Amino acid sequence: RVSGISMENTLQNGDFLMVDRLSYRFKDPEQFDVIVFQQDTDVYYVKRIIALPGQTVQIVNGQIIVDGVVLTEEYGAEEIIDPGSASDEITLKDDEYFVLGDNRNKSTDSRFVTVGMIKKERIIGKVFMRVYPMNTIGRIE
Repeated sequence: RVSGISMENTLQNGDFLMVDRLSYRFKDPEQFDVIVFQQDTDVYYVKRIIALPGQTVQIVNGQIIVDGVVLTEEYGAEEIIDPGSASDEITLKDDEYFVLGDNRNKSTDSRFVTVGMIKKERIIGKVFMRVYPMNTIGRIE
């Protein structure tokens, strides 16, 4: 169940989701996947993967730059006000992912020390479907 507004407009507070817990055992997460990961023993987050292991990421003038190229995406259209730790270029280690909420300016994510880079072992699975509310049932891209 989604709690909060960090993934708006893709996901809404109160949405119920189905999570694929199996496929990442056979393949690696991909850029732009929406994932659930565990932060502490009882805290779970839903965020979008922006950069993959080995890539560099930086936020400059409100834009996300991955491996030196400005990221073109449709998920988080607003200019990012606080780049956090990504104001400096970050090179991800072999098992690290950089995640952001789609509601960029209302999200606690990899830019901030409370979340940081996400290790693959902390990823629970890929969000693939919203099942509630009934009028919004469907696949999550």
